[in-house]
Amino acid sequence: MRSLHDKVNIVPVIAKADTLTKTEIRSLKARILEEIEEASIRIYQFPECDSDEDEDFVEMNKDLKESLPFAVIGSNTFIVKEGNRVIGRQYPWGVVEVENPEHSDFGKLRNMLIRTHMQDLKEVTRDVHYENFRSQKLSYSTTPSTNTSINESTGPKVVDETDKIIREKDEELKRMQRMVEQLTKQQNMLAAMQKQ
Repeated sequence: MRSLHDKVNIVPVIAKADTLTKTEIRSLKARILEEIEEASIRIYQFPECDSDEDEDFVEMNKDLKESLPFAVIGSNTFIVKEGNRVIGRQYPWGVVEVENPEHSDFGKLRNMLIRTHMQDLKEVTRDVHYENFRSQKLSYSTTPSTNTSINESTGPKVVDETDKIIREKDEELKRMQRMVEQLTKQQNMLAAMQKQ
């Protein structure tokens, strides 16, 4: 994380949260945040809300900040629970639902990444991380140095390659967003069919 926090937005996540009790999750979240702070690692900072913001958005933003790091579970299996199809894991003691906020922060993480904060994440990536990287590479390419292997001809090439990678990642994000929208539509259709 130390090598990445200047280059990308970091959103801390605890995987396999279904293996921990709620008390263990709370203490692990606190310990992770303490270690991140001690190591001076910069994670994604949620934007501050203005006084004219919608109260629901302010409350949601506060809830997201308090949920860091997100404790998530993952599954791609549909399970029938009480007549409804849910994505989750079947255990001898019951079903753990991926979308249930009592079981996992997955819904919060998904909403934050895809719906509510995607634009801010992209802006921070472009305006902060990419510009820092770009200025660093440009300063390397314009400063003659005898003990580095970077010369004036490789600096702009690195920036062009980085631009290409960023464009590819941006397209990949758009593709993933379309896929999530399609999955959401399918889930809504399944839910509507189950109600009938």
